[in-house]
Amino acid sequence: MPSIRAFCVAAALLSPTALAEEVPVWFGNNTKPKTASEGIYVAKFDTVTGAITKPVLAGVAKNPTFLAFHPRLPVLYATSEITGADGKPAGAVEAFAIDEATGSLESRGAESTGGTGPCHVTVDREGKVVLAANYSGGNVACLGLAEDGRLKPLASADGAGGFVQHDYDRAGEEGINPKRQDKPHAHSVDVSPDGTIVVVCDLGLDRVFLHGLDRERATLAPRRSAKLKTGAGPRHFALHPDGHRAWCVNELDLTVTAFTYDAARGELRAGETVSTLPPSVTDRTGFSCAEIAVHPNGKFLYASNRGHDSIVMFRIVGDTNTLEFLGVEPTLAKTPRHFAIAPGGKFLLAGGQASNNVTVFAIDDETGRLTFMGTSVEVPSPMCVAFRP
Repeated sequence: MPSIRAFCVAAALLSPTALAEEVPVWFGNNTKPKTASEGIYVAKFDTVTGAITKPVLAGVAKNPTFLAFHPRLPVLYATSEITGADGKPAGAVEAFAIDEATGSLESRGAESTGGTGPCHVTVDREGKVVLAANYSGGNVACLGLAEDGRLKPLASADGAGGFVQHDYDRAGEEGINPKRQDKPHAHSVDVSPDGTIVVVCDLGLDRVFLHGLDRERATLAPRRSAKLKTGAGPRHFALHPDGHRAWCVNELDLTVTAFTYDAARGELRAGETVSTLPPSVTDRTGFSCAEIAVHPNGKFLYASNRGHDSIVMFRIVGDTNTLEFLGVEPTLAKTPRHFAIAPGGKFLLAGGQASNNVTVFAIDDETGRLTFMGTSVEVPSPMCVAFRP
């Protein structure tokens, strides 16, 4: 049942001066046999009141586990874990035209990522390239975009051009997770604000890689990397609105590591690492971290804990990258693989991959704390929650 606090929050949001403003929100899913998902789903979300409509199928897709958008055109891009013509695992990114009235999707073709298990996709700010992280292959692909947002074929998958293979050399290193760190596992890919650097979290190598990006040619060039604690398992990366501070959520040891990004030198410097759970949680068996996001106001940071099924709330201290632990909020959604902050920064939506639901939380702009709105909608196996930027 919704708490009294949630009712008070809802009442404040529904004041006479509040005007409804609906925007579409899409949900990427796992369409493997044991799930009921058929592809990508869409709902309308009110960024003023926090109300959400019943999600409906927007477009049929194969395992669209992560979504991204063209910065100017009504085009959505989805990762696709597929089986190739030879019956072996393969990976692709598929482009979809968005019906701006309904949010429904129409395929505009797919292109290979040159690797297997694509789990993350992003688009640069000018809409010139799409980048994908191939988890199983331990590599990163860069595909050019046509003027209409359609995907161009990957130029090369042999380690040159628009493709970078991460190398694995951890012989004799102690503390490695044997099940998850037996080889490279690129888990996310992000682009620097100036579009010259690609940031890749590699869970298998405990490193955050920086690759040079040429958007005109859709090519990548390896540069340097930042080493994290052995066994950390870096998963996703979040850059502060100022473009200089950043944080990485570490899946395996349930921590967040702070970074300073030097744009001029194209360099990351690691700082403090903090836990995503309070000390009172001593048994963390089966727990892991998943998503991380900075609030648009630049004052707060959030990360999700799977198993514990919560979102940790941090205050970003002043102009530093130091984090002050505020607490954890239960997601009321099992296995929160992903969450998203709605446009305007008033609400957060968390997806429960194992409970087939999405829950809505109000964000206090002054304290950064989350309050459950009493809203939960059914979505089959939600693995990504995405609003258009």
